[in-house]
Amino acid sequence: MMPCRDGIETLREIRRFDKDLPIIMLSGVSSPTTIVEAMKCGASDYLTKPIDNDQLVETIQRTLGSRALVHAPGKEVVLPRPSQKQFAGGPSWMNRMETLLRQIGASDAPVLLTGETGAGKEVLARMLHASSPRATRRFLKVNCAALPSELVESELFGYERGAFTGAIKSKPGKFDMADGGTILLDEIGDMDFRLQAKLLQVLQDQEFERLGGSGTIRVDVRVMAATHSDLEKAIRDGRFREDLYYRLNVINIVVPALRDRLDEIPPLADHFLNKFAGPGVTTPQITPALNQALLSYHWPGNVRELENFMRKYLVLQDPAAAAEELRLKSRPSPRLQAVTPPPPAGIDSAPSGPVTSTLEKVTETQKRAEAEAILAALNRTRWNRKQAAALLHIDYKALLYKMKKLEIDRNPLDSAVV
Repeated sequence: MMPCRDGIETLREIRRFDKDLPIIMLSGVSSPTTIVEAMKCGASDYLTKPIDNDQLVETIQRTLGSRALVHAPGKEVVLPRPSQKQFAGGPSWMNRMETLLRQIGASDAPVLLTGETGAGKEVLARMLHASSPRATRRFLKVNCAALPSELVESELFGYERGAFTGAIKSKPGKFDMADGGTILLDEIGDMDFRLQAKLLQVLQDQEFERLGGSGTIRVDVRVMAATHSDLEKAIRDGRFREDLYYRLNVINIVVPALRDRLDEIPPLADHFLNKFAGPGVTTPQITPALNQALLSYHWPGNVRELENFMRKYLVLQDPAAAAEELRLKSRPSPRLQAVTPPPPAGIDSAPSGPVTSTLEKVTETQKRAEAEAILAALNRTRWNRKQAAALLHIDYKALLYKMKKLEIDRNPLDSAVV
Protein backbone atom coordinates (compact mmCIF):
# COMPACT_ATOMS: atom_id res chain seq x y z
CA MET A 1 0.00 0.00 0.00
CA MET A 2 1.40 3.38 -1.00
CA PRO A 3 1.61 6.22 1.55
CA CYS A 4 -1.02 8.98 1.52
CA ARG A 5 -3.16 7.36 -1.17
CA ASP A 6 -3.46 3.87 -2.62
CA GLY A 7 -3.26 2.81 -6.28
CA ILE A 8 -7.01 3.04 -6.92
CA GLU A 9 -7.14 6.62 -5.59
CA THR A 10 -4.12 7.50 -7.72
CA LEU A 11 -5.81 5.97 -10.77
CA ARG A 12 -8.92 8.05 -10.16
CA GLU A 13 -6.84 11.22 -9.85
CA ILE A 14 -4.99 10.51 -13.11
CA ARG A 15 -8.30 9.90 -14.86
CA ARG A 16 -9.57 13.31 -13.72
CA PHE A 17 -6.68 14.95 -15.59
CA ASP A 18 -6.58 12.65 -18.63
CA LYS A 19 -9.52 10.48 -19.62
CA ASP A 20 -7.71 8.72 -22.51
CA LEU A 21 -4.20 7.97 -21.18
CA PRO A 22 -3.57 4.18 -21.20
CA ILE A 23 -2.86 3.03 -17.64
CA ILE A 24 -1.53 -0.42 -16.69
CA MET A 25 -1.87 -1.28 -13.01
CA LEU A 26 0.94 -3.32 -11.41
CA SER A 27 -0.05 -4.55 -7.97
CA GLY A 28 0.80 -7.05 -5.29
CA VAL A 29 -2.94 -7.41 -4.63
CA SER A 30 -4.61 -10.12 -6.71
CA SER A 31 -8.09 -9.86 -5.19
CA PRO A 32 -10.82 -10.09 -7.88
CA THR A 33 -12.62 -7.23 -6.12
CA THR A 34 -9.56 -4.97 -6.49
CA ILE A 35 -9.07 -5.96 -10.14
CA VAL A 36 -12.70 -5.21 -10.98
CA GLU A 37 -12.52 -1.88 -9.11
CA ALA A 38 -9.40 -0.90 -11.11
CA MET A 39 -11.16 -1.73 -14.37
CA LYS A 40 -14.22 0.29 -13.29
CA CYS A 41 -11.97 3.28 -12.62
CA GLY A 42 -10.50 3.15 -16.13
CA ALA A 43 -7.40 0.92 -15.97
CA SER A 44 -6.41 -0.36 -19.42
CA ASP A 45 -4.96 -3.53 -17.91
CA TYR A 46 -4.02 -5.07 -14.56
CA LEU A 47 -1.01 -7.27 -13.79
CA THR A 48 -0.18 -8.93 -10.48
CA LYS A 49 3.34 -8.91 -9.02
CA PRO A 50 5.80 -10.53 -9.46
CA ILE A 51 5.71 -9.32 -13.06
CA ASP A 52 6.94 -11.50 -15.92
CA ASN A 53 8.93 -9.26 -18.29
CA ASP A 54 7.59 -10.88 -21.46
CA GLN A 55 4.03 -10.53 -20.22
CA LEU A 56 4.66 -6.87 -19.35
CA VAL A 57 6.12 -6.10 -22.80
CA GLU A 58 3.19 -7.87 -24.49
CA THR A 59 0.70 -5.92 -22.35
CA ILE A 60 2.36 -2.58 -23.13
CA GLN A 61 2.46 -3.34 -26.87
CA ARG A 62 -1.18 -4.40 -26.85
CA THR A 63 -2.26 -1.32 -24.89
CA LEU A 64 -0.30 1.13 -27.04
CA GLY A 65 -1.35 -0.68 -30.20
CA SER A 66 -5.02 -0.38 -29.32
CA ARG A 67 -4.54 3.32 -28.60
CA ALA A 68 -2.88 3.86 -31.97
CA LEU A 69 -5.66 2.11 -33.88
CA VAL A 70 -8.63 3.38 -31.93
CA HIS A 71 -9.62 5.87 -34.67
CA ALA A 72 -8.67 3.70 -37.67
CA PRO A 73 -11.74 3.51 -39.95
CA GLY A 74 -13.16 0.05 -40.50
CA LYS A 75 -10.99 -1.52 -37.80
CA GLU A 76 -12.14 -3.43 -34.76
CA VAL A 77 -9.68 -2.79 -31.94
CA VAL A 78 -9.42 -3.20 -28.21
CA LEU A 79 -10.80 -0.05 -26.62
CA PRO A 80 -10.14 1.07 -23.06
CA ARG A 81 -12.52 -0.66 -20.68
CA PRO A 82 -15.42 1.57 -19.68
CA SER A 83 -15.91 2.93 -16.23
CA GLN A 84 -18.93 1.50 -14.49
CA LYS A 85 -20.19 5.08 -14.28
CA GLN A 86 -21.07 4.66 -17.95
CA PHE A 87 -23.78 2.36 -16.74
CA ALA A 88 -24.45 4.20 -13.50
CA GLY A 89 -26.57 2.17 -11.11
CA GLY A 90 -29.85 3.16 -9.58
CA PRO A 91 -31.96 1.51 -6.93
CA SER A 92 -33.59 -0.89 -9.38
CA TRP A 93 -32.18 -2.72 -12.39
CA MET A 94 -28.46 -1.90 -12.15
CA ASN A 95 -28.28 -2.70 -8.45
CA ARG A 96 -29.50 -6.19 -9.24
CA MET A 97 -27.05 -6.41 -12.12
CA GLU A 98 -24.05 -5.64 -9.90
CA THR A 99 -24.54 -8.94 -8.08
CA LEU A 100 -25.15 -10.80 -11.32
CA LEU A 101 -22.04 -9.27 -12.89
CA ARG A 102 -19.82 -10.99 -10.36
CA GLN A 103 -21.60 -14.32 -10.80
CA ILE A 104 -21.83 -14.23 -14.60
CA GLY A 105 -18.36 -12.72 -15.00
CA ALA A 106 -16.75 -15.63 -13.16
CA SER A 107 -18.33 -18.09 -15.60
CA ASP A 108 -17.27 -18.99 -19.14
CA ALA A 109 -20.86 -19.61 -20.27
CA PRO A 110 -22.04 -17.81 -23.43
CA VAL A 111 -24.13 -14.69 -22.82
CA LEU A 112 -26.90 -13.34 -25.05
CA LEU A 113 -27.66 -9.64 -24.55
CA THR A 114 -30.96 -8.42 -25.97
CA GLY A 115 -32.55 -4.99 -25.97
CA GLU A 116 -33.16 -1.88 -28.02
CA THR A 117 -30.38 -0.23 -30.02
CA GLY A 118 -28.33 2.13 -27.86
CA ALA A 119 -29.53 0.68 -24.54
CA GLY A 120 -26.00 -0.24 -23.40
CA LYS A 121 -25.51 -3.88 -24.44
CA GLU A 122 -21.87 -3.41 -25.46
CA VAL A 123 -21.04 -1.50 -22.26
CA LEU A 124 -22.55 -4.31 -20.20
CA ALA A 125 -20.55 -6.89 -22.19
CA ARG A 126 -17.33 -5.00 -21.44
CA MET A 127 -18.25 -4.86 -17.76
CA LEU A 128 -18.82 -8.62 -17.76
CA HIS A 129 -15.40 -9.10 -19.33
CA ALA A 130 -13.78 -6.77 -16.77
CA SER A 131 -15.44 -8.80 -13.99
CA SER A 132 -14.11 -12.10 -15.31
CA PRO A 133 -10.81 -13.99 -14.89
CA ARG A 134 -10.21 -13.02 -18.54
CA ALA A 135 -10.06 -9.31 -17.65
CA THR A 136 -6.33 -9.06 -18.46
CA ARG A 137 -6.86 -10.57 -21.91
CA ARG A 138 -8.41 -9.05 -25.02
CA PHE A 139 -12.01 -8.01 -25.57
CA LEU A 140 -12.91 -7.83 -29.26
CA LYS A 141 -16.16 -6.78 -30.88
CA VAL A 142 -17.38 -7.76 -34.35
CA ASN A 143 -20.46 -6.04 -35.78
CA CYS A 144 -22.13 -8.71 -37.89
CA ALA A 145 -24.39 -6.11 -39.52
CA ALA A 146 -21.64 -3.65 -40.48
CA LEU A 147 -19.70 -6.08 -42.68
CA PRO A 148 -20.86 -7.78 -45.91
CA SER A 149 -21.72 -11.43 -45.25
CA GLU A 150 -18.84 -12.64 -47.45
CA LEU A 151 -16.35 -10.72 -45.27
CA VAL A 152 -17.66 -11.74 -41.84
CA GLU A 153 -16.20 -15.26 -42.13
CA SER A 154 -12.69 -14.01 -42.95
CA GLU A 155 -12.93 -11.42 -40.17
CA LEU A 156 -13.96 -14.01 -37.60
CA PHE A 157 -11.78 -16.94 -38.61
CA GLY A 158 -9.02 -15.42 -40.75
CA TYR A 159 -7.63 -16.85 -43.99
CA GLU A 160 -4.53 -18.48 -45.47
CA ARG A 161 -2.42 -17.10 -48.28
CA GLY A 162 -4.06 -17.75 -51.64
CA ALA A 163 -7.50 -18.47 -50.14
CA PHE A 164 -9.00 -15.95 -52.57
CA THR A 165 -7.92 -13.25 -54.99
CA GLY A 166 -5.95 -10.63 -53.11
CA ALA A 167 -5.00 -12.90 -50.17
CA ILE A 168 -1.27 -12.37 -50.57
CA LYS A 169 -0.51 -13.40 -47.00
CA SER A 170 -2.20 -15.22 -44.15
CA LYS A 171 -4.27 -13.23 -41.70
CA PRO A 172 -5.52 -14.29 -38.26
CA GLY A 173 -9.18 -13.80 -37.47
CA LYS A 174 -10.88 -12.30 -34.45
CA PHE A 175 -11.12 -15.70 -32.72
CA ASP A 176 -7.32 -16.09 -33.04
CA MET A 177 -6.75 -12.61 -31.66
CA ALA A 178 -9.18 -13.04 -28.76
CA ASP A 179 -7.67 -16.34 -27.60
CA GLY A 180 -7.86 -16.38 -23.82
CA GLY A 181 -10.23 -13.42 -23.83
CA THR A 182 -13.75 -12.49 -24.90
CA ILE A 183 -15.41 -11.81 -28.23
CA LEU A 184 -18.69 -9.92 -28.66
CA LEU A 185 -20.74 -10.72 -31.76
CA ASP A 186 -22.87 -7.60 -32.10
CA GLU A 187 -26.12 -7.77 -34.09
CA ILE A 188 -25.86 -11.57 -34.22
CA GLY A 189 -29.36 -11.69 -35.72
CA ASP A 190 -27.97 -10.29 -38.99
CA MET A 191 -25.31 -13.00 -39.40
CA ASP A 192 -25.47 -14.96 -42.66
CA PHE A 193 -27.35 -18.25 -42.18
CA ARG A 194 -24.54 -20.34 -43.73
CA LEU A 195 -21.96 -18.86 -41.40
CA GLN A 196 -24.03 -19.70 -38.35
CA ALA A 197 -23.13 -23.41 -38.72
CA LYS A 198 -19.40 -22.64 -38.48
CA LEU A 199 -19.97 -20.45 -35.43
CA LEU A 200 -21.93 -23.28 -33.82
CA GLN A 201 -18.91 -25.55 -34.29
CA VAL A 202 -16.64 -23.04 -32.54
CA LEU A 203 -19.04 -22.83 -29.60
CA GLN A 204 -19.28 -26.60 -29.33
CA ASP A 205 -15.66 -27.63 -29.94
CA GLN A 206 -13.64 -24.40 -29.50
CA GLU A 207 -11.94 -25.07 -32.83
CA PHE A 208 -12.24 -23.94 -36.46
CA GLU A 209 -10.44 -23.82 -39.82
CA ARG A 210 -9.30 -20.68 -41.57
CA LEU A 211 -10.50 -19.91 -45.07
CA GLY A 212 -8.29 -21.85 -47.48
CA GLY A 213 -6.68 -23.77 -44.63
CA SER A 214 -6.68 -27.47 -43.83
CA GLY A 215 -5.42 -27.43 -40.24
CA THR A 216 -7.65 -27.11 -37.20
CA ILE A 217 -7.03 -24.20 -34.82
CA ARG A 218 -8.05 -24.51 -31.19
CA VAL A 219 -8.92 -21.42 -29.17
CA ASP A 220 -10.15 -20.58 -25.68
CA VAL A 221 -12.60 -17.74 -26.19
CA ARG A 222 -15.69 -16.69 -24.27
CA VAL A 223 -18.45 -15.75 -26.69
CA MET A 224 -21.04 -13.05 -26.02
CA ALA A 225 -23.69 -12.02 -28.51
CA ALA A 226 -25.93 -8.96 -28.70
CA THR A 227 -28.99 -8.17 -30.76
CA HIS A 228 -32.00 -5.89 -30.94
CA SER A 229 -33.82 -8.45 -33.11
CA ASP A 230 -36.40 -11.03 -32.03
CA LEU A 231 -34.36 -14.20 -32.56
CA GLU A 232 -37.30 -16.50 -31.84
CA LYS A 233 -39.20 -14.88 -34.71
CA ALA A 234 -36.08 -15.15 -36.88
CA ILE A 235 -36.04 -18.91 -36.12
CA ARG A 236 -39.66 -19.23 -37.19
CA ASP A 237 -38.88 -17.30 -40.38
CA GLY A 238 -35.94 -19.61 -41.15
CA ARG A 239 -33.33 -16.85 -40.81
CA PHE A 240 -31.61 -18.08 -37.62
CA ARG A 241 -30.55 -21.55 -36.52
CA GLU A 242 -32.45 -22.87 -33.55
CA ASP A 243 -29.46 -24.93 -32.30
CA LEU A 244 -27.23 -21.84 -32.38
CA TYR A 245 -29.84 -19.84 -30.49
CA TYR A 246 -29.93 -22.35 -27.63
CA ARG A 247 -26.12 -22.56 -27.62
CA LEU A 248 -25.84 -18.77 -27.28
CA ASN A 249 -28.79 -18.37 -24.93
CA VAL A 250 -27.19 -20.06 -21.92
CA ILE A 251 -27.39 -16.78 -20.02
CA ASN A 252 -29.82 -14.20 -21.39
CA ILE A 253 -29.70 -10.60 -20.15
CA VAL A 254 -32.48 -8.32 -21.35
CA VAL A 255 -31.21 -4.74 -21.18
CA PRO A 256 -34.20 -2.44 -20.51
CA ALA A 257 -34.73 0.74 -22.49
CA LEU A 258 -33.50 3.93 -20.82
CA ARG A 259 -37.09 5.16 -20.39
CA ASP A 260 -37.62 2.18 -18.06
CA ARG A 261 -34.54 3.09 -15.98
CA LEU A 262 -35.32 6.69 -15.05
CA ASP A 263 -33.18 6.51 -11.89
CA GLU A 264 -30.08 6.10 -14.09
CA ILE A 265 -30.64 9.21 -16.23
CA PRO A 266 -29.28 11.88 -13.79
CA PRO A 267 -26.02 10.04 -12.97
CA LEU A 268 -25.52 9.12 -16.64
CA ALA A 269 -26.04 12.75 -17.65
CA ASP A 270 -23.45 13.89 -15.10
CA HIS A 271 -21.04 11.21 -16.29
CA PHE A 272 -21.28 12.24 -19.95
CA LEU A 273 -20.69 15.90 -19.08
CA ASN A 274 -17.53 14.98 -17.17
CA LYS A 275 -16.48 12.56 -19.91
CA PHE A 276 -16.52 15.16 -22.70
CA ALA A 277 -15.36 18.20 -20.72
CA GLY A 278 -11.84 18.94 -21.89
CA PRO A 279 -9.14 20.85 -20.01
CA GLY A 280 -10.28 24.35 -19.12
CA VAL A 281 -13.91 23.66 -20.09
CA THR A 282 -16.46 24.62 -17.45
CA THR A 283 -18.94 21.83 -16.87
CA PRO A 284 -22.47 23.32 -16.92
CA GLN A 285 -24.91 22.51 -14.16
CA ILE A 286 -28.06 20.49 -14.73
CA THR A 287 -30.82 22.77 -13.49
CA PRO A 288 -34.01 21.38 -11.89
CA ALA A 289 -35.97 22.31 -15.05
CA LEU A 290 -33.48 20.52 -17.31
CA ASN A 291 -33.40 17.51 -14.97
CA GLN A 292 -37.20 17.29 -15.18
CA ALA A 293 -37.04 17.51 -18.98
CA LEU A 294 -34.44 14.71 -19.04
CA LEU A 295 -36.72 12.50 -16.95
CA SER A 296 -39.86 13.34 -18.98
CA TYR A 297 -38.37 12.66 -22.42
CA HIS A 298 -38.88 9.13 -23.81
CA TRP A 299 -35.32 8.68 -25.25
CA PRO A 300 -36.00 6.53 -28.32
CA GLY A 301 -32.24 6.36 -28.93
CA ASN A 302 -31.62 5.27 -25.33
CA VAL A 303 -28.21 5.81 -23.68
CA ARG A 304 -26.57 6.67 -27.00
CA GLU A 305 -29.05 9.51 -27.61
CA LEU A 306 -28.54 10.81 -24.05
CA GLU A 307 -24.77 10.79 -24.58
CA ASN A 308 -25.06 12.85 -27.79
CA PHE A 309 -27.51 15.26 -26.17
CA MET A 310 -25.18 15.92 -23.20
CA ARG A 311 -22.26 16.44 -25.57
CA LYS A 312 -24.25 19.16 -27.36
CA TYR A 313 -25.31 20.69 -24.03
CA LEU A 314 -21.64 20.91 -23.02
CA VAL A 315 -21.00 23.03 -26.12
CA LEU A 316 -24.08 25.28 -25.86
CA GLN A 317 -24.29 25.45 -22.03
CA ASP A 318 -27.85 26.79 -22.18
CA PRO A 319 -30.06 24.75 -19.79
CA ALA A 320 -33.27 26.59 -20.75
CA ALA A 321 -32.77 25.93 -24.48
CA ALA A 322 -31.82 22.29 -23.79
CA ALA A 323 -34.94 21.73 -21.68
CA GLU A 324 -37.12 23.40 -24.33
CA GLU A 325 -35.63 21.19 -27.04
CA LEU A 326 -36.56 18.05 -25.10
CA ARG A 327 -40.06 19.37 -24.43
CA LEU A 328 -40.60 20.10 -28.14
CA LYS A 329 -39.34 16.65 -29.12
CA SER A 330 -41.70 15.07 -26.58
CA ARG A 331 -44.81 16.63 -28.15
CA PRO A 332 -46.96 14.55 -30.51
CA SER A 333 -45.85 14.64 -34.12
CA PRO A 334 -47.66 17.28 -36.23
CA ARG A 335 -48.26 14.53 -38.78
CA LEU A 336 -50.20 12.58 -36.17
CA GLN A 337 -52.08 15.69 -35.14
CA ALA A 338 -53.10 16.30 -38.76
CA VAL A 339 -54.85 12.93 -39.08
CA THR A 340 -56.75 13.25 -35.78
CA PRO A 341 -60.47 13.04 -36.64
CA PRO A 342 -62.52 16.16 -35.90
CA PRO A 343 -64.92 16.11 -32.93
CA PRO A 344 -68.49 14.95 -33.62
CA ALA A 345 -70.92 17.61 -34.81
CA GLY A 346 -72.61 19.54 -32.05
CA ILE A 347 -69.64 19.35 -29.64
CA ASP A 348 -67.98 22.68 -29.03
CA SER A 349 -64.22 22.79 -29.30
CA ALA A 350 -61.66 25.55 -29.46
CA PRO A 351 -60.31 26.17 -32.95
CA SER A 352 -56.83 24.82 -33.48
CA GLY A 353 -54.01 26.65 -35.25
CA PRO A 354 -52.28 25.42 -38.39
CA VAL A 355 -50.65 22.02 -37.90
CA THR A 356 -47.55 23.29 -39.64
CA SER A 357 -46.78 25.92 -37.00
CA THR A 358 -45.46 23.40 -34.47
CA LEU A 359 -43.37 21.67 -37.10
CA GLU A 360 -41.85 24.98 -38.20
CA LYS A 361 -41.08 25.85 -34.59
CA VAL A 362 -39.35 22.51 -34.01
CA THR A 363 -37.33 22.81 -37.22
CA GLU A 364 -36.31 26.38 -36.47
CA THR A 365 -35.28 25.50 -32.89
CA GLN A 366 -33.17 22.57 -34.13
CA LYS A 367 -31.50 24.72 -36.80
CA ARG A 368 -30.76 27.47 -34.29
CA ALA A 369 -29.30 24.97 -31.77
CA GLU A 370 -27.15 23.38 -34.46
CA ALA A 371 -25.88 26.74 -35.69
CA GLU A 372 -25.05 27.84 -32.13
CA ALA A 373 -23.14 24.59 -31.50
CA ILE A 374 -21.11 25.04 -34.68
CA LEU A 375 -20.38 28.73 -33.98
CA ALA A 376 -19.32 27.91 -30.41
CA ALA A 377 -16.90 25.26 -31.68
CA LEU A 378 -15.54 27.59 -34.37
CA ASN A 379 -14.98 30.38 -31.86
CA ARG A 380 -13.23 28.03 -29.43
CA THR A 381 -10.84 26.94 -32.21
CA ARG A 382 -10.41 30.47 -33.60
CA TRP A 383 -12.28 29.34 -36.72
CA ASN A 384 -10.01 26.42 -37.50
CA ARG A 385 -12.60 24.27 -39.27
CA LYS A 386 -10.72 20.99 -38.95
CA GLN A 387 -10.29 21.48 -35.21
CA ALA A 388 -13.94 22.49 -34.88
CA ALA A 389 -15.04 19.32 -36.70
CA ALA A 390 -12.94 17.24 -34.31
CA LEU A 391 -14.41 19.10 -31.33
CA LEU A 392 -17.94 18.42 -32.59
CA HIS A 393 -17.06 14.77 -33.39
CA ILE A 394 -18.22 15.07 -37.00
CA ASP A 395 -16.49 14.65 -40.35
CA TYR A 396 -14.73 17.73 -41.76
CA LYS A 397 -16.77 17.61 -44.99
CA ALA A 398 -19.96 17.24 -42.96
CA LEU A 399 -19.06 20.43 -41.05
CA LEU A 400 -18.50 22.35 -44.30
CA TYR A 401 -21.87 21.11 -45.61
CA LYS A 402 -23.67 22.17 -42.42
CA MET A 403 -21.96 25.58 -42.45
CA LYS A 404 -23.11 26.14 -46.03
CA LYS A 405 -26.64 24.94 -45.24
CA LEU A 406 -26.87 27.21 -42.18
CA GLU A 407 -25.18 30.10 -44.04
CA ILE A 408 -22.22 30.26 -41.66
CA ASP A 409 -19.67 31.35 -44.24
CA ARG A 410 -17.33 33.87 -42.62
CA ASN A 411 -15.62 34.59 -39.33
CA PRO A 412 -17.64 37.08 -37.26
CA LEU A 413 -14.37 38.10 -35.58
CA ASP A 414 -13.07 39.41 -38.91
CA SER A 415 -16.26 40.63 -40.56
CA ALA A 416 -19.93 41.27 -39.97
CA VAL A 417 -21.73 38.72 -37.87
CA VAL A 418 -23.73 36.25 -39.97
